[in-house]
Amino acid sequence: MTKLLVTGGTGFIGSNFIHYVLRNHDDLELTNLDKLTYAGNLENLHDINDDGRYRLIRGDIADRDLIHKVLSNHFDIIVNFAAESHVDRSIMDPSPFIKTNVEGTQVLLEGAKQHGVGLFLQVSTDEVYGSLGAEGKFSEESPLLPNSPYAASKAAADFLCHAYYHTYGLPVIITRSSNNYGPFQFPEKLIPLAITNALEDKPIPIYGDGRNVRDWIHVDDNCWALDAIIQDGRIGEIYNIGGSDERTNLELVHMILAILGKPDSLTTFVTDRLGHDYRYALDITKIDRELGWRPNYPFDEALKDTVNWYIEHESWWRRIKSGEYAKYYQKMYSFR
Repeated sequence: MTKLLVTGGTGFIGSNFIHYVLRNHDDLELTNLDKLTYAGNLENLHDINDDGRYRLIRGDIADRDLIHKVLSNHFDIIVNFAAESHVDRSIMDPSPFIKTNVEGTQVLLEGAKQHGVGLFLQVSTDEVYGSLGAEGKFSEESPLLPNSPYAASKAAADFLCHAYYHTYGLPVIITRSSNNYGPFQFPEKLIPLAITNALEDKPIPIYGDGRNVRDWIHVDDNCWALDAIIQDGRIGEIYNIGGSDERTNLELVHMILAILGKPDSLTTFVTDRLGHDYRYALDITKIDRELGWRPNYPFDEALKDTVNWYIEHESWWRRIKSGEYAKYYQKMYSFR
């Protein structure tokens, strides 16, 4: 029986990953360690609360005593999703990003080293590479040139992971994925924000001229890649996980409006984000060659499915956007 610790598992990618591995692996005991910040949502995992293979621990990965206590249960694998991840919030206040993304990762790494964890999988981002021009793609050998406090904190965590591998021999693998989309994504991110605002006939804010380019990957494709890396990835390596489907932000929003039958006039241009990266794109040759992984979800079809998910789960996102879930969270989880 494999014992798996997932950190940040009530968030967007983490909750989808937990669903994915529990669907695809029977010989698994999964513990979800989550701080339950504003972006963590217990509703994302309500359907597995009675699954005997799953348990939730509320806690902070930067809490050294807690991490020592949790890891004394001798986990085989750690998958670290826990992170502050919203660029705009990092621009307003970088401090929580340093605390969780850098210090928290170091605490986890030290705990993994002390307790003999068999694999530490660090889930990172393409944003650590910085910004591309109109041509080219980032490979795993590209230099790290992060431009936002969020990206800098994730790059620092990646360097720590590499250092723990190189210095201590800790079995670490790093993944860097492009922009994810799909169910359960917190509606401050572009795709769910555009969908939910359009459903409410509210303006959809677009930074600058909307020509910034992102490479999009469905969250289930990312989960499949992470699973494949856990099974067969090489220790000490970095794997890019990209969707190979680039769209400008404006094009993407227009696609969502067309799916919903809403007018393009709902788009509204706002002052550009400070330090806004122009383009991200990932070369996925390595993961394809070594693990036979390529994205399965066609973007146009999967985007329609994502729009339909938000239509069908209106109560989920309305509770978040109205603040109702935050009030419930504060009432139920005000303890330490």
